[in-house]
Amino acid sequence: MGMIFFCSPIVSIFTDRIGCRTTAASGAAIAFIGLLSSSFTKSLEVRYFTYGILFGCGSSFAFQPSLVILGHYFKRRLGLANGIVAGGSCLISVPLPFFLKMVGKAIGLAHTFQVLSALMLIQIFLSLTYRPILPPSCDSQQDGQDKLGSRSVRQQCWSQTRKYFNLRVFRRKTYRIWAFGIATAVLGYLVPYMNLVKYVEKRFQETKKDWILLVCLGAMSGLGRLVSGRIGDCIPGLKKIYLQVVSFVLLGILCMMIPQCRGFEGVIVICLFLGLCDGFFTTIMAPIAFELVGPMQASQAIGYLMGLMAVPMTAGTPIAGYLNDYFENYDAAFYFAGVPPIIGGLVLAVVPLVHQRMLKKQRLDSGKDKMLVSEAVVNGELLPGCPASEAHM
Repeated sequence: MGMIFFCSPIVSIFTDRIGCRTTAASGAAIAFIGLLSSSFTKSLEVRYFTYGILFGCGSSFAFQPSLVILGHYFKRRLGLANGIVAGGSCLISVPLPFFLKMVGKAIGLAHTFQVLSALMLIQIFLSLTYRPILPPSCDSQQDGQDKLGSRSVRQQCWSQTRKYFNLRVFRRKTYRIWAFGIATAVLGYLVPYMNLVKYVEKRFQETKKDWILLVCLGAMSGLGRLVSGRIGDCIPGLKKIYLQVVSFVLLGILCMMIPQCRGFEGVIVICLFLGLCDGFFTTIMAPIAFELVGPMQASQAIGYLMGLMAVPMTAGTPIAGYLNDYFENYDAAFYFAGVPPIIGGLVLAVVPLVHQRMLKKQRLDSGKDKMLVSEAVVNGELLPGCPASEAHM
């Protein structure tokens, strides 16, 4: 999970440079190699590389373009499209643990890796359907070539470096606040998913029905993604962020309520709402990025955001494990997991207010909203993930 998010800034650069189609297909190929090679390894240390790094990095390259390409096809109903795509993954993630458990017992771990690698092989061909729809203008391409031709090799290299390794999205104050709030909130994000089953087994001695928790989380997350996508389309502008605010605050409160449950049924109820909050947070992320920075910089905005999420998201579970070892129970871990989402949600609530204040100031200064309104896609300009080499395909 850490590699999937850590590689995202690099993935955004490749997406803008070589396109969604090539990036996603290459990532799926790397993930396929990682899973297949994991089936031949006997050492856990080697699997740190083949499964943790190679498969994680490939998954990152395969995943992020699927968010960016939707901006080519949808605008008014981008939230619903994201909800359907994200919700579709839950159709697989819910039964997948049971499938893996059954297959693992039948054919062993090595062959299970090979079965999973076959799924990634299919993903390579599915990625070829990422077809950009906005063709470039021949004039704009010729102008760009003329400008580059008049520069020295060093100037051309520097120009290309600045183009694809720029930090323009961080010039927007609203984006900086939003990214900081999300990164703070996800510090305890994975703790419930990693510890709930063990907590139930230890607290309630429940080992036969613990699978219900996974089903509740996955099913309600899928429902939340579908519903939040449709609701997000009905909410104008940056007010969509309030959906994330509510979902993060509730996520934090629910995490801290887990140790208060006196029965297994109470944990099930909390899992239902946890999954719903997860769905609301996940789906609305891409539409908010498009609102904050516009379609031309959405790829890098999503990439940098996920890169910022990598460290806290990865660090949360080891911290929770340390607390569990120190206090010899999971209560402190769940209390710890509940605090960051609440703080992050409160930070996110500031974004629309700052946006409105900056908008008013901009109107007073010039009467024109040049910096905050999402850039319109003009004729001849390419959307992210649509290089000139793919535009005519």
